[in-house]
Amino acid sequence: MSGLAVLCFLLLQTGVYGFGIYPRFINDLFNGGSFNHQDITERAILNVTAQVCRSLALSEGKDFSFPSLTATAVADACEASKSSKSFVETIQRVKSENWQTDLLYPKSSSHHCDNENIVGGQNLITDGLEVVKAANKKQNYVTATLHLGRLLHTLQDFYSHSNWVELGNTSPNSDLIRNTSIKNIAAKTRETCRSCDGDDCRNNILEDILKEEILTSGYFGSSKLPGKCSHGGILDGTARKEPKGGINKDTFTSEHGHLHNQAASLAIAATSELLENVRSAAGDKEFLQMMGLSKGKPLCFCVDTTGSMVDDIEAVKTVTSSIIDRKLGTEDEPSVYILVPFNDPDFGPLIRTTDPNVFKNEINSLTANGGGDAPEMSLSGLQLALTGAPPNSEIYVFTDAAAKDEYLRNPVIALIEQTKSVVNFMITNIFLVRRRRQADNNQQQSVRMARADGQLYRDLAQASGGQAVEVTKSQLLEALSVLTESTSSAQVVLLQAARNPGKAENYTFTVDESVRNATIYITGATVGFTLISPSGVIQSSADTTGSSTFSYQSVGNLQTLQLKTESGVWEIRIESTIPYSLKVVGESSIDFIFDFIEESNGLFGGFKLIENRPTAGSNVSLLVTLIGSEVATVTEVTLVESSGSGQVNGSVEAQGGGEYFVRFDRIPSVEFVVLVKGQNNNGISKASSGIFQRQSTTSLRTSVLTVSVDQLDTVFEPGTSKSVPFSVTTTGGGGSFTIQATNDKGFTSSFPPSLSLNAGGSANATVNITAPANTPSGTVVTLTIEAVAPEGADTNYAVLRLSVLTTVTDFTQPVCELLSLKSNCSDNCSQSTWELSVQVTDEVNGTGLNSVRLREGSGTLNISTAADNENATLVSYVAPCCSPDVELVAVDQVGNAGICRYSVRRNVSPAATQATTTSSPVTPAVTSFSTRVDVSIFLCFCFTVLSFLAQSLSL
Repeated sequence: MSGLAVLCFLLLQTGVYGFGIYPRFINDLFNGGSFNHQDITERAILNVTAQVCRSLALSEGKDFSFPSLTATAVADACEASKSSKSFVETIQRVKSENWQTDLLYPKSSSHHCDNENIVGGQNLITDGLEVVKAANKKQNYVTATLHLGRLLHTLQDFYSHSNWVELGNTSPNSDLIRNTSIKNIAAKTRETCRSCDGDDCRNNILEDILKEEILTSGYFGSSKLPGKCSHGGILDGTARKEPKGGINKDTFTSEHGHLHNQAASLAIAATSELLENVRSAAGDKEFLQMMGLSKGKPLCFCVDTTGSMVDDIEAVKTVTSSIIDRKLGTEDEPSVYILVPFNDPDFGPLIRTTDPNVFKNEINSLTANGGGDAPEMSLSGLQLALTGAPPNSEIYVFTDAAAKDEYLRNPVIALIEQTKSVVNFMITNIFLVRRRRQADNNQQQSVRMARADGQLYRDLAQASGGQAVEVTKSQLLEALSVLTESTSSAQVVLLQAARNPGKAENYTFTVDESVRNATIYITGATVGFTLISPSGVIQSSADTTGSSTFSYQSVGNLQTLQLKTESGVWEIRIESTIPYSLKVVGESSIDFIFDFIEESNGLFGGFKLIENRPTAGSNVSLLVTLIGSEVATVTEVTLVESSGSGQVNGSVEAQGGGEYFVRFDRIPSVEFVVLVKGQNNNGISKASSGIFQRQSTTSLRTSVLTVSVDQLDTVFEPGTSKSVPFSVTTTGGGGSFTIQATNDKGFTSSFPPSLSLNAGGSANATVNITAPANTPSGTVVTLTIEAVAPEGADTNYAVLRLSVLTTVTDFTQPVCELLSLKSNCSDNCSQSTWELSVQVTDEVNGTGLNSVRLREGSGTLNISTAADNENATLVSYVAPCCSPDVELVAVDQVGNAGICRYSVRRNVSPAATQATTTSSPVTPAVTSFSTRVDVSIFLCFCFTVLSFLAQSLSL
């Protein structure tokens, strides 16, 4: 099939634009350059994020140059260039949740502010905002961004689907993000539109509606009330009923497309306003963490604290201090520190902090005790770490015992695939006698951890792209130092492979000129190798001393080769008949992210993300995003077997903006990884080819099973139960399928132990989960629902994040009262100061103050409780006159934020100026949102003509 024919086919399947799959020239050619929800969302995120970084820089006395609005440029300006990948992934997550709203809820009037259901849309926005703020307060940033994406779709649709623009408004409707009444919504009996004059719908809204500033929105579907406006477009059945036409402004070609610019600009401004609201509640540094912007990678340790782990824990303490001391203040300083202890029968709690001293204290407080029998709750601890750590984290598990909770193997693999986190196991004394001190007496118990017991850990490490390092207790410190020495937030994978059983095999990998600190890791007992550099120098494991191509270390079953800088194609031959793993990493700004996508069967077609395993035996597509270079391009995308030499090449189509649409006619039937190759000609030497390669870490697999879960309502209160409907579908044989539902918080749940499915059939069921009454508001519980085919032949899963949230009744922001403002500022501002005294209070029935923060100003802030009013907070501020402005952010317990501004500038009244909201400058842009205008048939006709002409010209 030709490229044009393929594109025609995709458009017929889609029915709408806006999902970031097609080249932007389509919008430019047929919609006059209009954009979509993703563009609006990204523009606002980049703008507000840059504003946050500007405020932080100025508060630290640094200069800040406003960057161009690209993720790479903003990350650079925020001094977080190495976290560009996590920043892009976060933006993609928010955008994906946004555009999938059209796919999942196409007929929901509240999700799109249709049918004059604006109050329903407001409820979705404000309820979602409460979840975002509560999740941020608990540092559950993935949950926060998921809900953020969903609510932004509804917020943006309001400006396209209502008559807010037609009423002459030039600023956002701030009531949409507050729990206040929306004014002047049309009564159900009030007529709002007349039929369009043919194709001209410019004057179809009735004059009295505009004059009286009555708010309405278009109806969409098959029916509407008499005299009401329609949304419009070929998929809207009401558009062909009197009054005919529509009022949407989705694109320039929509019925009210002449107002597309205004609607799009307001949508960006409204999105920015909501993001500023989230920022105020969370704090500037926390907002950046939510967006995935930080200096370094998370440091996550999962530690066995049973009696025999004394030496291991001491090694962890030593390495922790070394990492913190070495990286503190550098661009690789960990963004967050996470500790999960596990024992038997207990595990947790998860400790998460951004303060390195707090983490040191938590690590130093670990003690080894308890654990009567040999196996421990290692997978329970790992499950908690995977759900509590940010995506793409690197997790280190320390143990000398087998897993007591081996039944969590599949749920843990599901979380590894979901989070794409790397898990390294540091296993001590796997063959030696393990001596455990009993908790109830001083007698010694000897336990042997056999190699078979460690196979589970090796399987999990391979699935994640990590290492299973087996050392003695005396070697642990050295091994851990080797692994953590090379960790960097800019680390990329060039190659990884595993063989079980082992066999002699040659591997090649390309080190491009952007790669620094290239390192080879080989795990396996007595694995031999021969390494050939690009210049032809040969070095073998038989003689590793004095090498001109690498420096060598060996500890336990781990060999490390630190390559000398030399770009080009390297070759390594592994010589072993026992199982081994091979991994080649380096540091580079160039990397990629990817998502599996499939064609949607919904009303509007389009593509949706595959959030678990792709269907076996089917075609599959990838959306690949290249990161870290404006000029690099992707030339090849291949699915490579993790434990073999088989591979499947994809068809790559550039989409613009660093995105590539990749189609595969089949998927490997065994575990595989994604290999991307490309060309980078930016700043390379003439001798270099400019070719680069990068590989994903997580091993992926297909399944004949699909587990689907309803994500419409994921919030419930402490002390209540939540019913989660799910379905299991098979494209293979029938039988009895085992069901398992687990969660990372140990909440009580019930579910059917099995479901009976016919061949090619499906079945529905429900998981009921109960949150204890004392569950803190904002807690996120990760529920994994797994279906296993008869005899364990296949498995798939669904992962759902549920939020436990206490009902919010406080919607009033804290208030500042100026007590005094004194200034002795002179012409020499550096030699004079000014001071401010403010009392901050929450309302009488409010939830109380949570924090008062300094957003703007370089002075000193002191906070205390008022002596005569425990509900009041006294704030004093002293600053040099060279810093004449201050902005305070007062936040209550549920995230209502009051912003108080004061200034002693000479052209500003000495009296304080105070406001409760803030708006940042918004860079104007022409963008749009959900598109319900189906011109696929027209497009296909055009492409058919183009294809015919192309064939004619080629004759």
